[in-house]
Amino acid sequence: MSSDSKKTVDKIRSGVFQRGLSLAKIGIGAGAKWAGMRATGAFQNEETKKNNNNKFLSDNVQKLASELGELKGSLMKVGQTLSVYGEHFLPDDVNMVLKTLQSDSAPLNFKAIEPIIEQELGDKRQELSIESTSLASASIGQVHRATVKSTGQMLALKIQYPGVDSAVDSDLKSLRSILRMSQVIPKEFNMDPVFSEVRTMLKKELDYIQERETTEWFYETLHDNSKVKIPKVYHEFSSPKILATEFVSGVRLDSPQVKALSQERRNRLGQIFYEYYLNELFVWKKVQTDPHFGNYKVQLSDDGQDKLVLFDFGAVREVDDDFVIPYKNMVKALIDNDLDALWERSSQLGFIKPEDPQSLKDLFLDFCSLIVEPFDENGTSPYHLEDGAYDWGASDLPSRVFKKGKKLILSFKLRTPPQELVFLDRKLGGVFMTLQALGVKSHWKPLLKSYLVEDIKSQF
Repeated sequence: MSSDSKKTVDKIRSGVFQRGLSLAKIGIGAGAKWAGMRATGAFQNEETKKNNNNKFLSDNVQKLASELGELKGSLMKVGQTLSVYGEHFLPDDVNMVLKTLQSDSAPLNFKAIEPIIEQELGDKRQELSIESTSLASASIGQVHRATVKSTGQMLALKIQYPGVDSAVDSDLKSLRSILRMSQVIPKEFNMDPVFSEVRTMLKKELDYIQERETTEWFYETLHDNSKVKIPKVYHEFSSPKILATEFVSGVRLDSPQVKALSQERRNRLGQIFYEYYLNELFVWKKVQTDPHFGNYKVQLSDDGQDKLVLFDFGAVREVDDDFVIPYKNMVKALIDNDLDALWERSSQLGFIKPEDPQSLKDLFLDFCSLIVEPFDENGTSPYHLEDGAYDWGASDLPSRVFKKGKKLILSFKLRTPPQELVFLDRKLGGVFMTLQALGVKSHWKPLLKSYLVEDIKSQF
């Protein structure tokens, strides 16, 4: 995200007290206004009351989103996550405000970020020419393009914001209270799995040393691959607060240039993206849990052999065989319509337990059915074409997955939903949204089944 026309933040309030006070002002003010609204709304009809409530929420979230965007760190990350999870329990205009945190975050002024570069790189700083305008800004850092003076090599420097690593737990505690006080989150919504997932994700993303090692693992695994491109890491310009990789150009997956490609080329890109996900989960057992369009680009090629470029390996979660094997068998049971095996594997995973109410089991089965809808080549859904291909561009599957996933998570009233269910719901939703944006038409049942065998080796 370019920031040349966007206002910048001069300083991040990194102190626990400062950050908590900023949120408290919003929450206390919102709480007082909410109490006043409830008093005056006693004599209003339901439609008027609903409209007034939604306007109150929208105004409130506008202030909250603005504050989160300037405070950065875990506060902003929670706001981003809520924009995904809030898709179907918040009013549309409220959620649209939160979505601005995913793509419209003000960067930190270069004068405020430069001391971090000087401190982290020391004398190596003099070897680089660094552009003052950021390429992208996010919740815990921003990216600046740099050039190695002696070689001309172009780099992308991912620079962590000051203080965000020390404020995670206090941020989450403060924001949890403020969200309740400001009435942004419905009372019946269980925030535990969301906040737990955000905390896990943040701790990983703040560890630039681990991200550097993970990026190098993917680079070594895939640097000869003709379908994907992983940026190379430059150790000499990296540190615990800076990650330096080669600068890789490309266009976004959801860009007009990609949408204008032929159906064949978009199908190919979609298959690369989906098969990459199958390898993440079933072969490498390293899953990128923050799938949004900003983490991918496409290198267009004159010969039609376009490449998928992958960025940001900070939110990679490792999964072990204790999870992967029963999950693989659960998906296979779904494909084969073997309900007995489905319940056995889902119980083994802790997704559904024998003592759970039938309503929860039915909801889980509905959710599972959505996951495999594109692979039912008998054409039982309205989005299967005459030749059996699934039309992702016409389908509303991502929306239905999000809706059903949130309803499922909300239905775990007697126990906390398994954390794997939360991150898989998020990951699958992101994968499906990408395939929808590409307008893919797929025949992928054989592809999926080829990854559900024992001791699978990468075919990628």
